[in-house]
Amino acid sequence: MTSAIRIVVLDGYTLNPGDLHWDPLLSLGHCTIFDRTAPADVITRAIEAGVVLTNKTPLRAETIAALHALRYIGVLATGFDVVDIEAARAMRIPVTNVPAYSTMSVAQLVFAHLFNLTHRIGHHTDAVRAGRWSAAKDFMFSDYPLTEVCGLTMGVVGLGRIGQAVADAALGFGMRVVAAGSNRPLDPPPRVQEVTLNELFAMSDVVTLHCPLTPATRNLVSRDRLALMKPAACLINTSRGALIDEPALADALNARRIAGAGLDVLSVEPPPADHPLLRANNCFITPHVGWATVAARERLLHEAVENVKAFLQGTPRNVVNA
Repeated sequence: MTSAIRIVVLDGYTLNPGDLHWDPLLSLGHCTIFDRTAPADVITRAIEAGVVLTNKTPLRAETIAALHALRYIGVLATGFDVVDIEAARAMRIPVTNVPAYSTMSVAQLVFAHLFNLTHRIGHHTDAVRAGRWSAAKDFMFSDYPLTEVCGLTMGVVGLGRIGQAVADAALGFGMRVVAAGSNRPLDPPPRVQEVTLNELFAMSDVVTLHCPLTPATRNLVSRDRLALMKPAACLINTSRGALIDEPALADALNARRIAGAGLDVLSVEPPPADHPLLRANNCFITPHVGWATVAARERLLHEAVENVKAFLQGTPRNVVNA
């Protein structure tokens, strides 16, 4: 089976823009790797493939049904909402993901956003470059209130691997940590207090999102939940953009009902030029880079190849639609 299998990677560029090696995957069969694939081109490119790997190229029910040779779908990510897993299950096609590869990289970005919001690193760097420190009368220069995170309450929505890593780091900085599950009971680690979602939004100084996008979590950060937040509180999202009612968040930021937001994801990526959050007050957006450190991408590629190997050996692993 290995020698005959056709493998197609629909959108490999973000995983490997040229600094990693595809050789381990190429050794598994007849492999074609595309940097990007438009949805309209999926069937043409993958019509003979038994194995299809995708990161963000959607595989909907009608596409899966049209790929008559398809036997396996590998998602080059942890989240798998780009694949209709129920349609794949009905056709007995296993869908796998790669859990845990980016845990520390994403947790690192959470605190990069937090420290930017509390110390305004970008703002002060720009001020120095503009000559404002050189023109200052004192040895230091600051024109924005600075906040110490020790003693603040961080609310973690979703205590999976990333959520727990963020909680552990927050505790290390002397923060109080509360947590709520998005759609499942929690088994909180020591020193983490379990609360309801509404309680979390009301009591937290920082809310950080770490849950998958499902019908139950879409717009989890609603206009009503934003209204529960403290005026000095901040929201951080490194999970999925559609967890947030984005127009409602833009309104809350522009009306200064909350202090700020640090976002690595939006509901449409790349965002349209008129997206309401691109120019919202105190909204700092990074372009979905939390997962993309070299170390994380190396782990992702390795584990994706191991997933394919396991399938070819008849023992698929990391199956999300079993």
